[in-house]
Amino acid sequence: MAEATAGNKAIRVTGAEAKRVKREALGVPDRIKHQQRVAVPMQRRTPEADTRQRVYRYRCYPTPTQAEQLIKTFGACRWTYNEGLALRDKAWREHRVALGFAESCRALTGWRNAEGTRWLREVSSTVLQQALRHLDAAFGGFFKGTAKHPRRKKKSRSRDSATYVRTGFRWVEDPERPGTGLVALAKQSGPLRIRWSRPLPTGVRPVKLTVSRDRAGRFFVSVLMEERIAPLSPIFLRDPGAPKAVGLDLGLAALVTLDDGEKVDHPRLLKRYGAKLAQLQRSLHRKKKGSKNREKARQEIARLYALISDVRRDALDQLTTRLVRENQVLVVEDLSIASLVRSAKGKGRRRKAGLNRAILDASWGELLKQLRYKCAWYGRTLVIVDRFFPSTRRCSACGVTGPKLDLAVRSWSCGGCGAVHDRDVNAARNLRAEGMRLYELMASALPPGRAMPSLIRASEMPDVVVAA
Repeated sequence: MAEATAGNKAIRVTGAEAKRVKREALGVPDRIKHQQRVAVPMQRRTPEADTRQRVYRYRCYPTPTQAEQLIKTFGACRWTYNEGLALRDKAWREHRVALGFAESCRALTGWRNAEGTRWLREVSSTVLQQALRHLDAAFGGFFKGTAKHPRRKKKSRSRDSATYVRTGFRWVEDPERPGTGLVALAKQSGPLRIRWSRPLPTGVRPVKLTVSRDRAGRFFVSVLMEERIAPLSPIFLRDPGAPKAVGLDLGLAALVTLDDGEKVDHPRLLKRYGAKLAQLQRSLHRKKKGSKNREKARQEIARLYALISDVRRDALDQLTTRLVRENQVLVVEDLSIASLVRSAKGKGRRRKAGLNRAILDASWGELLKQLRYKCAWYGRTLVIVDRFFPSTRRCSACGVTGPKLDLAVRSWSCGGCGAVHDRDVNAARNLRAEGMRLYELMASALPPGRAMPSLIRASEMPDVVVAA
């Protein structure tokens, strides 16, 4: 059957013709098992009631044999992902046939049985199926318009990882040390040696494991658990009975500025280790490509970047935990970080490059991400104010909005009341006031007895007008 078109728009091929194309042109066999049963779309596993999914990350130390098998597994997952992506692209581009996760799994069976790719049998089939499931999720985001088209994974660019579902590993909890135990992966004879830095929830079996390796050569195990996280006690002010709120202004002079005037310093880790990074980069470029000394220099750079990443993540984790524990409502500004770090062209591009580097070093996205899920865990509310709200140039004392301010201006005087404001503190106070306005609007709109949501976004409230 030739490709069907309606005008210039291609029509998807379905039915018996699609089955024939999949079988003959794409090498996807027909469904053999349960042929008489009607195909039902796969449903995602939903957590139990009153439970939340939480990931615990641990450092692990595999033996040389286990490390070799894990590296082989990482490569097989990457190859399967790329082959599934190529198959789905070819099916639509050349035949206008849509392939899903089920067809990709049947193609995987053929790849494992083929003569040239029989080495895939040395890796657990469940791990390879999870790679295809990740590909299917990537296509799902692409079809919804929330992500770009999936691209091929590269060994030099993609993260080495493999996901094991419950049928792909064995978990035995240690009765003497609850929350710890033995983890044995499929296709491996012995358990992994894991450094249990903190215990897992006792009596609960892990949902799935993800084994990964970073650029520094360190192996990690991420354990997904379903547990009941007890919310923190609500914090309300005594006199008015309103919830305790804090306005947070994210910046570069100070990483976070609170409405009470407290400022959290920007660690500037890239600047702190800049000289060491430059020295290692020069040493790397002096080495011959493909030599062992060049690989040693690359590993030194990777270890330094891993140190920077660990220090930054730990500092943000401590900061966000403190903010969530001390406040009931947290107010931040909606930031488009992708637009802020967009590369500049022409005059001033070197200055813009330095600004982009400082923004990425501050890791605002990770900070906001931690605030979101911690507020959901512990019964707090995160209010995200509209990005067009004039928090910086509006006087927090009288409400008069002044002209736009250059980034170099750190303090200014109000033309209406004459008050002198610190730029960041004034913005944090305005954010707190606007956030509480949105909070009260949401509280008045909720039915009686309904709990406040963990996230209030001004852009998702159509009846709210940005306060000018």
